[in-house]
Amino acid sequence: MAIEMKKTYQANNLLTPLLLFIISLLSSACTTLEGPPNPDDPLESFNRSVFAFNEGFDKYAAKPVAEGYNYVMPDFANKGVSNFFNNLNDITVFFNELLQFKFADAAATSARFVFNTTLGLLGFIDFATDMDLPKHNEDFGQTLATWGVGSGPYIVLPFFGPQNIRDTAGLAVDFTYFDPVITRLDTKDRLIAVGVKYTDIRAGLIKATNIIDETVPDKYAFVRDAWLSRREFLIYDGNPPDDFSEDELFDDEDLFNDDDLLKGGTTDDDFTSEKTGPVRSDISTQ
Repeated sequence: MAIEMKKTYQANNLLTPLLLFIISLLSSACTTLEGPPNPDDPLESFNRSVFAFNEGFDKYAAKPVAEGYNYVMPDFANKGVSNFFNNLNDITVFFNELLQFKFADAAATSARFVFNTTLGLLGFIDFATDMDLPKHNEDFGQTLATWGVGSGPYIVLPFFGPQNIRDTAGLAVDFTYFDPVITRLDTKDRLIAVGVKYTDIRAGLIKATNIIDETVPDKYAFVRDAWLSRREFLIYDGNPPDDFSEDELFDDEDLFNDDDLLKGGTTDDDFTSEKTGPVRSDISTQ
């Protein structure tokens, strides 16, 4: 018990400086806005600055390490590492499914974890997907959304990238209470595991980011819009509400009523004269 409390305390010690740093960035963001804010991105000026910082870190540190990782890792080993961390993530998914009252999904996730941990050699082999137990994606940010908590403004965090205020709080909760990499390992092992985990994630995105770099004129806007769309997709479990409704289009019963065109004595001759112009009286008929 004392050991577990110590590990939780260590995790909180790591998160506290990060959260204080985020709060200070949020405070400074209020002074960096210029002009009318984008309603979807009111902190855009600040976010673009942090995005540029993250892009520099990725260019000179994260991406070269990920490319070296792909170079030395055989494909089967690369896949195994991804499966291992996905299996550990199922613990976070399981608890959030319970908190969202998705009990059937939680049962499927727990079965997936058991099968992959045992038959799959601690998760390095994904047997569960072939057993019709697909990977789910839940986190505490989504849990807060299902509880009715608003998203707050979109924000780009140093190193973590796109988030919003709600998901930032959710990330801190997942790290502090649910993520076994953070809560169950000592500081040294935790740093190693987190480094391998995010290197593996970055390595899997190299081809996609190369395409984006070559084809997208405004990478910041593209990443923001893609992230917002994906978060909405995940929160609604793949069935987000439609922004456009045909019912709204036809709410006005008189929208296509031709009688409206005839108000004020409008006749077919008026339309003819509008098209052909006035008839000249000095033209004699032949």
